Amino acid sequence: MTINGKVYLVGAGLGNLAYLTVRALQILGQAEVLIYDALVDEQLLQLVPQSCLKLDVGKRGGKPSTPQAEINKLLVAYYQLGKQVVRLKSGDPFIFGRSAAEIDALLAINCPFEVVPGISSALAAPLLAGIPLTDPVLSRCFAVFTAHEPKKLDWEALARLETLVILMGGKHLSAIVQQLLHYGRSPHTPVAVIKWAGTQKQQIWVSDLANIQTVTAGVSLSPVVIIIGKVVTLTERLNAKIEIEFSPLDMLPNQPLHGKTILITRSAGQLSEFGDRLVTAGANVLEMPALEIGPPTSWEDLDRAIAHLGDFDWLILTSTNGVDYFFTRLATQGKDARALAGVKIAVVGEKTAHSLEEHGLQPDFIPPNFIADALIEHFPEALLAKKVLFPRVETGGREVLVKEFTAKGAEVVEVAAYESRCPQTISPDALTALQQQVVDVITFASSKTVKNFCQLLASHGGANLDSVRIASIGPLTSKACQQQFGRVDIEAEEYTLEGLTQAIVQWAQHK
Repeated sequence: MTINGKVYLVGAGLGNLAYLTVRALQILGQAEVLIYDALVDEQLLQLVPQSCLKLDVGKRGGKPSTPQAEINKLLVAYYQLGKQVVRLKSGDPFIFGRSAAEIDALLAINCPFEVVPGISSALAAPLLAGIPLTDPVLSRCFAVFTAHEPKKLDWEALARLETLVILMGGKHLSAIVQQLLHYGRSPHTPVAVIKWAGTQKQQIWVSDLANIQTVTAGVSLSPVVIIIGKVVTLTERLNAKIEIEFSPLDMLPNQPLHGKTILITRSAGQLSEFGDRLVTAGANVLEMPALEIGPPTSWEDLDRAIAHLGDFDWLILTSTNGVDYFFTRLATQGKDARALAGVKIAVVGEKTAHSLEEHGLQPDFIPPNFIADALIEHFPEALLAKKVLFPRVETGGREVLVKEFTAKGAEVVEVAAYESRCPQTISPDALTALQQQVVDVITFASSKTVKNFCQLLASHGGANLDSVRIASIGPLTSKACQQQFGRVDIEAEEYTLEGLTQAIVQWAQHK
């Protein structure tokens, strides 16, 4: 029997879409099964077809991960099913990866495969920090190695080389420094530690062998690239501005948020577009999701409403989450957008409208100012005796909206379509930045994120926020900020993420 499947071992590079190769982009667009590592950026996962099966094998040092033998079996199994299988690895597949073991498994069954190179952080991280690995005077050669097992390395030989590039060495920084000093390297040798190279979260610390551990104390150094050698000093000559929080885009001109560190508290999975806007404006962006979105406790009420959609005059959708979960549940009940024939749809906000349009529908009404309260004031027809379906968050939703619709004679059927919860953990980078008071602005796009942020921060030791500017997307969120912080420093005039971005830019320009 002929098998039409094939396996592609693809290097994802640094994770940032800007540094993905054209060939990798082509292959991801054709993937039927995607088997990816923990360090692969979320935005790359959006490049595969919607029908693609995504399997997270989570290979990351010190963290739970799928055994290599199990990954090999997955590649073989899906190839034998005739699938186009993409094994997506961070960096380059052949630089300190385990591609050889996977290729051996594929060769054993005569599986056709292709290896697609990726941009390794060993080369890209120094470049994006303005550090040349070679120089006619300071560095005529460089060595790249992994410090995953430092005891197995020939430190006497390594100490004699002019420039060292070390991967997987954050956890063993102390041993690296100790060995190099022991074998005669000067304590004044420059050192750069680059974390999350080429991404929005990139950070750089620069010091020397004697002091680099002090400079990075208390910071999670994974994943990092460490550069040791005199070439680190050339960053000043090359006009590469290095800061504790650093973005490659900092070097672009006319960026109003240059040098500003902004903490985003949106729900996980909804950070990317907003973060991209801020990064484009020059900001260093840290992410601290203060919401987790998931299914409601029960689908019973929503399923009952879907079964009787023809009884409703209006469908009210106030968020992209409401749209996504409503139509997903509609599909599970064997229905599609045609089930809404005869039902008018009102949405709050441009993003909600765009989300609805992705399902082939145009809203019948969008209130001005992009806020739910304007629904009532500007509703296009009398509500007396109208039956309204309102799929919403299970807890903490818009009680005022329901109350006022009911007061105008409408019958409002509220159903839980999704739930938003407070996460249990904080990103270590975000917590450290808050506690070290290097955050300039914290953004809030809902009142619930305000409450959850305060709860999360308090449960992790708290932080002094006196010097931080509080930025709100609109009046309801600002009210929650006033209650929790006693102030709002920045409020969007247009209650959208674009409006919030503009408000932060205006603040920075008039600061």
